[in-house]
Amino acid sequence: MSMAISGSGGAAAMTAMSGASTRMAPQQKMSALYNNIDTSGVGSVSQAQFNQAFQTLNPPAPFKAAGAQAVWGALDPSGSGQVSQSDFVNGMKNLMVQLRQGDSAGAAQTAAAGTQALRSLTS
Repeated sequence: MSMAISGSGGAAAMTAMSGASTRMAPQQKMSALYNNIDTSGVGSVSQAQFNQAFQTLNPPAPFKAAGAQAVWGALDPSGSGQVSQSDFVNGMKNLMVQLRQGDSAGAAQTAAAGTQALRSLTS
């Protein structure tokens, strides 16, 4: 994913999303991504902020295939509408691990479970 959100981001952020750099550990990459999404620095990302970032970024194909709602659902299974940095980093790392292991079905299943949890809370 490339990172250009309302003038923030740049080359370092693009690297954080694409995973192209081997210089940063996954946790650092996800922390950098989170910091670029949390432009106000309040310590949590809203679903609207996440959706905007998802639309302006170039997420990896499995994330695109799952869609913003499913990925958000995996990051916010309680449906609170806010995700802390630690929840974001851990959730994205878990999804990326599943994808890197070639478990696209597992990642999609995790994302779908999050979406289902969100739906059940809003129904």
